[in-house]
Amino acid sequence: MAAEDRRDVWTIRNRPEWVTGMNRAGALIDQKSVVPLDENSLLDQARRNTGLDDFGEDGWREHFRVLLQAIDEEARLNFVGRVLTRSDLVTYLEVRLQVTEAYKRHPEIDKEVIKEPVFILGFGRSGTTILHETLSQDPQFRSVRRWEALFPWPAPEEATYLTDPRIKKAQERVDFVHSISPEFMATHAWGGDLPLEDIEFTYPAFFSEVWPLGFQAPSFGRYFNERSPDDHFVWHKRFLKLLQWKFKKPHWLLKNPTHMHRIPSLLKHYPDAKIIFPHRDPVTTADSVVNIQGIIYSWRTDDVYGENRSSEESFSLASRVKLWDDVIELIENGALRPKYFANIQYSDFVRDPTPAIAKVYADLNLTLSPAVRAKMGAFLDARNQGSHGNKAVYDRSKADDPRTIEERRAFKRYQDYFSVPNE
Repeated sequence: MAAEDRRDVWTIRNRPEWVTGMNRAGALIDQKSVVPLDENSLLDQARRNTGLDDFGEDGWREHFRVLLQAIDEEARLNFVGRVLTRSDLVTYLEVRLQVTEAYKRHPEIDKEVIKEPVFILGFGRSGTTILHETLSQDPQFRSVRRWEALFPWPAPEEATYLTDPRIKKAQERVDFVHSISPEFMATHAWGGDLPLEDIEFTYPAFFSEVWPLGFQAPSFGRYFNERSPDDHFVWHKRFLKLLQWKFKKPHWLLKNPTHMHRIPSLLKHYPDAKIIFPHRDPVTTADSVVNIQGIIYSWRTDDVYGENRSSEESFSLASRVKLWDDVIELIENGALRPKYFANIQYSDFVRDPTPAIAKVYADLNLTLSPAVRAKMGAFLDARNQGSHGNKAVYDRSKADDPRTIEERRAFKRYQDYFSVPNE
């Protein structure tokens, strides 16, 4: 018997009536004329909103055009999705304009040095978000918050970092998405002042794996994967330099599971980077990824996991296994050096986070003070750890489930090498 594809049994749930009604009404009108997504319309709107006209010349326009074509031909946007998409694209174009202007006015920004940034990688849904939030309690780390990713100029300053009015603007954007998809609030920690994944501040490069994660746009995923990720990491570093210009700390604390595909490129651009690998039962994480990915697609389309999914590689068992095979090779050939990478078990973190975190710090040669331990403990005590997607949506725990058998066999090397327990 063939193993069931997880996506076959995923359905849209809890869509608010106002969203359904808007989409129903939108299907009766000429959506493309009412909410245009063509290049000139989007660029002109960003220019009008900012009063700026220099988007920079780093090759981004080709990426942007390929993306717009993929969205137009593949994403099957509903009306609310089209409105959200236009709003997002204009925002990211505004960020491009503002970042370009910042460097023109202050070329000294480019002299900023990013020293030993700490990256949290690993499979999505393996505890990367809660680990990121917990470690961000340590004042030696600076994390990118949603508000500064959306509104990076003027550059954030330490004196007003916690009271900046842009925090409220960002939270209003978050609240709008939550109004479209209330269940996302209970699945993933997402807020105007919360740390975010790297892919969410690389949107304005228009060259990131974030796009096929937000839209069913598999041709853009292929376009990105077939090219050097240098443009991605050039923007990544350029953005961090701007953010730390007036507010820096000893280390950046960053998180992006999709960097797993490109660790050699990450190390090329950040040769002194320190990497944390969280580990969790790969069967459980795959169930959870299908769920959250479906929720994100459902913001913009009624055709979640539709015909385009056959071109997607993000759920391929072979590609997921290869990610960890590649990490093992990087460890064994010395590309990942001692004191520059650490492992942490999700099960250990959930059971007793303090010693699990202390081991990570020791492995990375970082200092964990008693005061910071206490601060992290207080944060975890105050946070409802059960509210952000710790449960799998499908029951694959039975030993005779065809997919479980197939995946356990495929991931045996990974689970043995890193001592990852089954859940």
